[in-house]
Amino acid sequence: MPRPLCATIHLDSMQHNLARARACAPQSKAWAVVKANAYGHGLERGMKGFAQADGLALIETENALRLRELGWTKPILLLEGIFDASDVPLLAEHDINSTVHSLEQIKMLEYTQLYRPIDVHLKMNTGMNRLGFRPDEYAAAYKRLRAIPGVRNITHMTHFANADELEHPRLTISEQVRRFRTGVEGLGGERSLSNSAGVLHQEVLAQELQNDWVRPGIMLYGGTPGGGRTAHDFGLRPTMTLSSEIIAIQQLEAGDTVGYGSRFEATGAMQVGVVACGYADGYPRHAPHGTPVIVDGMRTSVVGRVSMDMMTVDLTPVANARVGSKVTLWGDGLPIDEVAAASGTIGYELMCALAPRVRVSEGRMGTHG
Repeated sequence: MPRPLCATIHLDSMQHNLARARACAPQSKAWAVVKANAYGHGLERGMKGFAQADGLALIETENALRLRELGWTKPILLLEGIFDASDVPLLAEHDINSTVHSLEQIKMLEYTQLYRPIDVHLKMNTGMNRLGFRPDEYAAAYKRLRAIPGVRNITHMTHFANADELEHPRLTISEQVRRFRTGVEGLGGERSLSNSAGVLHQEVLAQELQNDWVRPGIMLYGGTPGGGRTAHDFGLRPTMTLSSEIIAIQQLEAGDTVGYGSRFEATGAMQVGVVACGYADGYPRHAPHGTPVIVDGMRTSVVGRVSMDMMTVDLTPVANARVGSKVTLWGDGLPIDEVAAASGTIGYELMCALAPRVRVSEGRMGTHG
């Protein structure tokens, strides 16, 4: 029998969340972001779950080619563009859109003869200060791209730093939109501004966020980008449930401790369940006492330090707990964002950290979502 730890991927929830993104931005086409192995869900499952997207966006050139091998015929976008001149012919050969964010990438396109034209997304740096041309540099970059015979359509693109917080004290979404409009003034082409946070605020900022394309990521997987509202508040459903079982039970007395470092000390008689899951599986080692878990449908919490292959949970609230009791670590009935917040991280990291040794299956989401 395999180890009882399993990540169940809910394709129906992926489809539901994409529909929610479309409902938020009904006038826009949608890139479904499937970078980082579809946020840990698997590239093939991402392709199936987001089959109704207008295109798939990711970082990894090799996975863009893999999508074509798997039969994806609609557009593909490389969000960081190409990394070497040898990648340029692949764009034309496999009809892949490339982000262009630097002069080096423009030069690669200028010095490579393309046997058929490609579409690109020209990225503007409106304050994120990672990739892209500043607004006062943008028109010149556009002009150089427009002069390349092998470049067909140019979409204008930026990325929001704080779209989850509309009135951020340092840089608001409105200020980034203002900078973007200044940079693209007089230039033809479609526009792509909104990540998940921008999409979720589309209804509030409809006049400002005029997107031809949106790029939802974390919201498609049932997480939120922050801002104090939960996935449930936005009508999103979990797409990954990490579940396991109790594999042993220990009876503790007052003064007994649990796990490495003896960090947890029992104040009285109690039962502790040992769960087949640890940090080598992708569960956060730094999850503190009190991080929520569900055992046989009852909420309880982590006690002691998470170890490589196991973790321990308080069975006090679970009257009939036994070896074999079902454990939900996040997902259906327990939002991943809640587990992440307790652990001082974000849901993105937990999804992406899922280890290859964890068994993965597909299944519909239950009634808790």
